[in-house]
Amino acid sequence: MNTKLSDALFQRAVKHIPGGVNSPVRAFGSVGATPRFIAKADRQFIWDADGNLYVDYVGSWGPMILGHNHPAVREAVLRAVEDGLSFGAATEREVEMAELICEMVPSMEVSRMVNSGTEAVMSAIRAARGYTGRSKVIKFAGCYHGHSDAMLVKAGSGGLTTGIPDSAGVPAGCARDTLTADYNDLASVEALFWENREEVAALILEPVAANMGVVLPEEGFLQGLRKLCDENGTVLIFDEVITGFRLAKGGAQEYFGVRPDLSTFGKIIGAGMPVGAYGGRREIMQMVSPVGPVYQAGTLSGNPVAMAAGLAQLHYLNEHPEVYEHIAALGKRLCDGLREAAPGCTVNGLGSLGCLFFTGGPVTGYSSARSSDTQAFGRYFLHMLEKGIYLAPAQFEAVFLSDAHTDADIDYFVDAAAEYFKSEGAVR
Repeated sequence: MNTKLSDALFQRAVKHIPGGVNSPVRAFGSVGATPRFIAKADRQFIWDADGNLYVDYVGSWGPMILGHNHPAVREAVLRAVEDGLSFGAATEREVEMAELICEMVPSMEVSRMVNSGTEAVMSAIRAARGYTGRSKVIKFAGCYHGHSDAMLVKAGSGGLTTGIPDSAGVPAGCARDTLTADYNDLASVEALFWENREEVAALILEPVAANMGVVLPEEGFLQGLRKLCDENGTVLIFDEVITGFRLAKGGAQEYFGVRPDLSTFGKIIGAGMPVGAYGGRREIMQMVSPVGPVYQAGTLSGNPVAMAAGLAQLHYLNEHPEVYEHIAALGKRLCDGLREAAPGCTVNGLGSLGCLFFTGGPVTGYSSARSSDTQAFGRYFLHMLEKGIYLAPAQFEAVFLSDAHTDADIDYFVDAAAEYFKSEGAVR
């Protein structure tokens, strides 16, 4: 596979961009390669600068649930652009977006648009602290909630891949009030509540932990967290940046039937454009300025072009429930196929999310996820890339399926994986 132009672009990039990439998750260092520079995308396909074609299973890290360049989204963006790119003022589309989110998501009574998932989480935690008058926050090892200082404690996603889950540059005081529990371990949460009685403002988690691979909540875990938060007067926050509008129209909270107090969402609200949102119970959100004393602002929040893109995608999902049936069927086909193709490995999946772990035995949390052989994943990644299958360049990321993918795509994926595991030196 010719990568001459991508390689040349990377050499230019490293001179002026840290590591040659604008986000660590784009780096190929952990898989022993250099990034492909993407030139265009359409449906389930992407093309790099050298013209190489790939079937894409990253989907801009999740928001492309309908596939790239979906006609409804593209047309909405083109119409919006004719009226201008940014106003920094209130627009009708913001109102329509708030109404639609509150209609689709069970817990949402009031929402506020922001510009990223990181910003949504940071703002939701501040609102919870303002509402409760408390300071401490419980998170789970391996769950990633963006790169705000207080959340970079045993974080997932790129932090796991680099082996630096805690970031330099974060003062000790910023993380002092962040308490870490073990995912799927209610006893660890109970212990933290007991040790910090009447001090915990919020408990935040990914309801499906999709930043340490894909780790599913065990039966009763989410319900147990809801009960503990109720008993302790603590705000339960679901980080649905990945699961929101993907597992179901109403996200993981609809899928599992557990209602959080606040929720955070990311770029799926903008069909891949830079956007996010947080919201939930009215009495908590009434704490947010300009109504209440919790200050949070964003000059470009609710950008009209991003709102147009997001409205088109969310309306489509709302009106076409068959999308969820299709992508869930694809997910089952992929995970079943990989379980057969990858002996000695573990495959976790739910709906349109999946992950192949290079470890034996169940993966139920941070410790078991970290047991995965990342070097073996790197060899597998390069094999799949050579076959024209574009995966996230890290063991601890999900495979994202879209409505544009087909059964033939999944079968090709499984066959390519089986070829890797049958090849010399790859059998575990």
